[in-house]
Amino acid sequence: MSSLADQTSQTASEPVIQFRDVSVTVKSGRALVEHVRFEVARGETLVLLGRSGSGKTTTLKLINRLLEPSGGEILVEGKPSREWDAIELRRRIGYVIQESGLFPHFTVERNIALVPRLKGWPEEKTRARVRELLDLVGLDADVFADRYPRELSGGQRQRIGVARALAADPPIVLMDEPFGALDPLTRAELQREFAALSKRLNKSIVFVTHDIREAFLLASRIGLFKDGNLVVLATPKEFAESDDPEAKAFNDSLNTELT
Repeated sequence: MSSLADQTSQTASEPVIQFRDVSVTVKSGRALVEHVRFEVARGETLVLLGRSGSGKTTTLKLINRLLEPSGGEILVEGKPSREWDAIELRRRIGYVIQESGLFPHFTVERNIALVPRLKGWPEEKTRARVRELLDLVGLDADVFADRYPRELSGGQRQRIGVARALAADPPIVLMDEPFGALDPLTRAELQREFAALSKRLNKSIVFVTHDIREAFLLASRIGLFKDGNLVVLATPKEFAESDDPEAKAFNDSLNTELT
């Protein structure tokens, strides 16, 4: 019989997300992703990298059941995704998209508090969590809580989007090119801040990008997609040394930018 310590260790080491030979095929017969296999560990940031249309965003949306697989199986916290109630699953997963996706008629406070209130958190706890998260993303609650999205800069809206995704303390956070629409300086600033933040949060993060610099900055591992296939899954160091032609193309693009 295993000890409680052994059970805790096993739970902590169990992958939070597992893709087992997952494919998505549309009615025309074209495969959006094919036979994808990977795992995401607790506290890991897996960056899905690839060109437009390579399958990375399709893969991301399979995790929170915005899309369903045609074949294979996805496990979330050890449970097949099809066995999760879709709404409950999404409330357990933070989701950040480009342009933040904030409700324009909600204040900042109400946007961040959305999921905790849906989950029935006490009002005092919810308000405290909103202030905590605004502080976490570098915004003064006294200044920003009562503002509306239209009163914020692009960078501030993205910070609120991250805060909203973290509001109910989800074990998993999905991020779909969240900084892609920002100007280069704001994007670089938020990339640095998020890299530091992700190390403190101990969340399992899946982050989609086509930017190789962003991948190297944020990733524990990089999953490279090409034509619906996961062709490389490697640490940043391993990726930089990969002989895969698509990986070499991305690495060469970075080297070209730096010269």
